[in-house]
Amino acid sequence: MPGNELIPRRDILNYQKRVITVPEEDNDQLAEIQKQVIELNELVKYQPGAVVSRTLVDKDKVTLTLFAFDKGQTLSEHTSPHSAILQVLEGKTRVTIDGKGYELETGESIIMPANVPHGVEATDRFKMFLTMVK
Repeated sequence: MPGNELIPRRDILNYQKRVITVPEEDNDQLAEIQKQVIELNELVKYQPGAVVSRTLVDKDKVTLTLFAFDKGQTLSEHTSPHSAILQVLEGKTRVTIDGKGYELETGESIIMPANVPHGVEATDRFKMFLTMVK
């Protein structure tokens, strides 16, 4: 499948560990997976000691991104001007929102409000689907 090559990306969201991003040609990768049954967790792969991300759509009103976190990796606390829903596709994580911790596992989701500090810690290897509404 095109886009399996991994390219390091600069630390734009204060990731504490190495971040790898799957290249995007037109920021809309849905065309390659339309009209077929897919498993979202199969579209992004784990890398040792890293957070891997793959943006499926980056449009004016919405961004759809898949992440694979190796155990112990974090997305340090930050704020975003947009609300987002985090859906755990596989594994376990701890999400902190406004100083309060939430334990999530496969099949569970949480909404992160706009302009509220939040962070993510991989308590185990885990994959998530992030929908950011702009």
